[in-house]
Formats: sequence, C-alpha cells, structure tokens
Amino acid sequence: MAKLRIPSLQHLARNWRRTPEGVKRSLVAVAKNPPNFSYSPLFGAIRDMLVFGTSYEQIVEGIKRHVKREDVRDNLLSILPLIRDHFDGVAPSFVQSVERRFYPVGRDLLVPFDPPLIYGVGGQIHFPWFSFWRSNPLANESLALFVTMVEELLLQDPDLDAAKFTILDFSAPKPKLPRVLTILDARDIPRVSPERKAEMLAVFVEGYRLAEAELAASPAPPPKGKRPDSGHMDDHPDLFKR
Repeated sequence: MAKLRIPSLQHLARNWRRTPEGVKRSLVAVAKNPPNFSYSPLFGAIRDMLVFGTSYEQIVEGIKRHVKREDVRDNLLSILPLIRDHFDGVAPSFVQSVERRFYPVGRDLLVPFDPPLIYGVGGQIHFPWFSFWRSNPLANESLALFVTMVEELLLQDPDLDAAKFTILDFSAPKPKLPRVLTILDARDIPRVSPERKAEMLAVFVEGYRLAEAELAASPAPPPKGKRPDSGHMDDHPDLFKR
C-alpha cells in the first residue's frame, strides 16, 4: 500500500482543497507518485554559508560532486544563486537549529513541523521558511492557513514569539521562465479566523481518511530498489503520528 507522506505544514496547506474529495485526490496522487528527491542539500548549503562562511564556489562544487542525477543537480544549482544573493552580507550573531514540533490537526492527528533554522542579526531573530517548489507555491487561502498555523506554533515558544517570520519563495513566475526569489513578510499575509481554520482542517482530515481508505484498498505496487540519489524521501515522517 502506498503511504501518505507529507513532511510539513507547508505540504498540508498545499494539498488542501475545498472539499474532502479534492483533498483525497491530491493526497492519493502524491502517495502514488511521490517525489524522488529532496531539497535537503540546499539547507546544508545555507547553514554552511551562515555558520562557516563557506564560499559559493565551494558549495557549487560540493553539489556537483555529490548529487549524481543531472536533473536534480541542475535544479539545485538553479536555486543557489538566489540563495547567495539573499544572504550576501548577512553576518548572523548566531545560527540555531529548531526542534521538531507537531501541529494538532484533528483528534489523534499531528502534523510534523520542522523549521530549518533561525538566526540573529542586530538583536532580531529571523525565522525563514523556504519554499523551493518551482510551480504552484502557496497562495490565497492555503497560504493564509499555513501562516496561521505556523504563527500559532511560534507564539507558543518564548524563544520564537518575537521572531521575524518570512517566506522565501523560489518559484518561477511562468513555466518557461527562470526562478526568482519572492520574499513574503508573514505580517502582510491575512490570517484565517479560528472558525474558518477549524472548517479547513476538518475538510483536510476527512479527505485524508478517504485517501487512506482508497490506498488501503489498492493493490500493493511492485517492489522497487532504493532511488539512486541522495536526498531521497524515505526519511520523511508519515503525515500523522499516532
């Protein structure tokens, strides 16, 4: 049986639809055709830039050397210049990992939340969230839902409640155009009301249950070997911890 794997609140928001059937279709499609790479090398590159001052050239060479699949390598290298330009001249006083948290979506259903890092500059804590999807980034009500949920988690942590929350969107404006970096200040994004959030999450949970049932009734896919590239998705947690 294909498994539902959504590693973050961002993915929950991206797969939200207006009806449970829509959520089900989206989740089943992802489960049956999961991504076969991840953007984890970029998080390592960002940390190396900020913590160790690793040069851009060294990071490029590291990705060329360690990422064997050409399409994955080219994808990562298309994003690196935007990351370099964004952090150029940033000299943080600290860079720190953030422990995993879980957001309660429904009864006994928790979605993992794994912030990549926080850093401090001039007394201000920065909480960046990186969106590396080339197309279809979060927008409209899905974006508002995501920001609302993340803000709730930040406000529960006295070390993060004053952090500046920004979304770094590395998508391309059109399919044939190169990626650009769009910086979204979370303060400028409307929140969904508690009532609307409850409605949206209820739709998602019902859609998840429908997807779970459909996948359970589907024949098992033929076994496959481990995907050849580093950054495979096998280490992502299941959508819900039980």
